[in-house]
Amino acid sequence: MIGDKRILTGMLLDVETTGLSPARDEMIEIGMLLFQYDQIQDEFKGVTEEHSYLRDPLSHTALSNYSSAYRIHGIPFEQVEGEAFDDELIQGLLKKADFIVAHNASFDRSFVSAMYPEAGSLRWHCSVRHIPWKEYGFMSSKLLYLMQRHGLGSSQSHRALDDILQLHELLKVKSQNGNTYLKEALAKNPMKPAAKKEPKPSRRGVRAERPF
Repeated sequence: MIGDKRILTGMLLDVETTGLSPARDEMIEIGMLLFQYDQIQDEFKGVTEEHSYLRDPLSHTALSNYSSAYRIHGIPFEQVEGEAFDDELIQGLLKKADFIVAHNASFDRSFVSAMYPEAGSLRWHCSVRHIPWKEYGFMSSKLLYLMQRHGLGSSQSHRALDDILQLHELLKVKSQNGNTYLKEALAKNPMKPAAKKEPKPSRRGVRAERPF
């Protein structure tokens, strides 16, 4: 049980970035989905909010890595140029969440908490590590593979909101134990709180010269 509330507000979150290091790279897209979950009945009660934002990276290192990252997320630089996250809305959504689930949460949390330090102290669960996929006969914990094996989809766009909509469908599936995958993830201890650091600038600032 999480707290003493029967109905919890859950969040699914995904980010697209310019690379793998929160120290050198930056988020360029964030997707957030809020939903209601009955933790007694193990029942999804419905999605309440969906949000997706693009962001123009500012640092020289993040800009330098953009071309390489583009091969994965496929977001043209022209789509993010001049864009910025809505800080107040994102921080407000984070406050609403009783828990956050991300697929490879250590990655997503490291980037989100670099910009919004308060996110590091929230209750995070990982749908890669907190669900025993191999015990259930799945050879990989990659989202596309799991979607295919469960008959939920055959392609993945690597766009933040699309990925969490797919994750939402996957977490509603019941495991061999009769519980939803979400319940199994929440039964594990959440990730330890992240150390707070000075936040990176979120809104537009002075951007380094574009190297491409």
